[in-house]
Amino acid sequence: MQGVGFRFTTQRLANELNLTGWVRNLSDGRVEILAEGSKEKTQELIDQLDKYFASDIESREIDFISRQDGFRDFSIYPTY
Repeated sequence: MQGVGFRFTTQRLANELNLTGWVRNLSDGRVEILAEGSKEKTQELIDQLDKYFASDIESREIDFISRQDGFRDFSIYPTY
């Protein structure tokens, strides 16, 4: 999914939804997102990404965990 503006779009949408966390490319070509906020806002981020990148997303894995409140903003991290 790298190279289609996914990280920048994710950051923009997360900021619009007042989510915190990060997005980063993985060395194997996948993209990883950690988003903190309400389950409703997080689901909205997922729905919006599905809408914008429907033809680019081959598969996805989603885990909802307890909020950690460990982030002040939503950042783009370097490739991992």
